[in-house]
Amino acid sequence: MGLKPILRRVWARRGQRARAIVRPRYEWEYVYGFVQPEAGVTEWLLMPTVNIAAFTSALAHFAHQVGAGADKQILLVVDQAGWHSSPQVHLPAGVHLEWLPPYSPELQPAERLWPLTNEPLANRAFADLAALDAVLADQCVRLAEQPEQVRAQTLFHWWPRLAPMPELFIRS
Repeated sequence: MGLKPILRRVWARRGQRARAIVRPRYEWEYVYGFVQPEAGVTEWLLMPTVNIAAFTSALAHFAHQVGAGADKQILLVVDQAGWHSSPQVHLPAGVHLEWLPPYSPELQPAERLWPLTNEPLANRAFADLAALDAVLADQCVRLAEQPEQVRAQTLFHWWPRLAPMPELFIRS
């Protein structure tokens, strides 16, 4: 996310131009999102950059939040971005990475989180990153409290289930 605006279509009266106040600038903040698709449970982290050190820090924070360790193993499905696949990435105890095929973002459940995080930012101008951060943090908290909405976006029909699928969803 950044101060460069996210533009969407808006309604306007017939004969009048639609208005969206924007002030394009180039400062950035990055959202790290972790999702358990079956439960819709999310963990969020807002960071100033995306690189190997930041990813390692995000993994450590995530592992601590979910209690990963010797007694609780976590398998994260990630794409093959350079900061994910570098040998310099230090994995916390109990966290393991599984790689998606190259050039396949449509297979990544976390990719479906971004339209949800973008929603309150669309067609808005923010004075600075602190104002953007406040709105974005509120949205992340809101999404964490709405696992059904997240689940509806991230649980693909082919995603492995922990529990058997209800017969209601099984097609013959």
